[in-house]
Amino acid sequence: MAAHLRVRRLNMLSNHSNRVPRVFKDRSNPLEDLSEDEVFRRYRFHPDTIVYILSLLPSLCRRTKRNFPVPPLLQLLVTLRYLATGSMHLLIGDSVGLSRSTVGRIVRQTTRLLCALADSFIKFPTGPDALLVKNGFADVAGFPNVLGCIDGTFIRIRRPIENEADFVNRKGYHSLNVQMCCDHQFKITSCYAAWPGSVHDSRVFRSSSLCAQFENGDHNGLLLGDSGYPCRSFLMTPFLNPQGNARCRFNESLCRTRVLIEQTFGILKRRFQVNI
Repeated sequence: MAAHLRVRRLNMLSNHSNRVPRVFKDRSNPLEDLSEDEVFRRYRFHPDTIVYILSLLPSLCRRTKRNFPVPPLLQLLVTLRYLATGSMHLLIGDSVGLSRSTVGRIVRQTTRLLCALADSFIKFPTGPDALLVKNGFADVAGFPNVLGCIDGTFIRIRRPIENEADFVNRKGYHSLNVQMCCDHQFKITSCYAAWPGSVHDSRVFRSSSLCAQFENGDHNGLLLGDSGYPCRSFLMTPFLNPQGNARCRFNESLCRTRVLIEQTFGILKRRFQVNI
């Protein structure tokens, strides 16, 4: 009996020595096994930029009564993955070992923190920056004294409970009509999201603080818009029926410059495909 027990113990020790050790990945750093290109494809940002964004959100690291709180980096990555793909919370949670409710809570909290940083990055050019922007726009198609290109874009939303018809845009779905202005480098310098999708671009502009700033003379320059906007002393729009070479050249220069805002919308919506 004793010999049988000794043989059994030897067999157990032998099996234990041949066992392949388990490798545990660092849950607080999901980026460690991904290349830079793979990180960008999944989260729409490069690793260095993700680390920079994380440094702007110190409140993600907070005390909890749970034994295993979700690391701040993982919270940010979950949010960026959702914004980049618009995938279901359940699928995103399965990929990182989190529940559906946890992912939803993380996305809501982190998105609020990111939105609170908007005023630090979305700024209309003034002073020396305004001169750089004017020179940059002039290099595009020769249109002088331009501070920004302006247009509205539809951002899809869920069907609202109140005033539902007001949010149905001309394309037939519920949305907000978001006004944005960009510079020559596709940087958004103004964003105004306060009107439902059925409201015309010109009305959105009239009620915006950007319009009030130009009317008060706060900016020395021009905005470029499409024919949906009224022509003002500070807002240039194309001629509807141009006659003569001068007006045709004006339209061509304006349209080649103004297309930057449409390209900005394209870049933004391709990078963040949530609700599209």
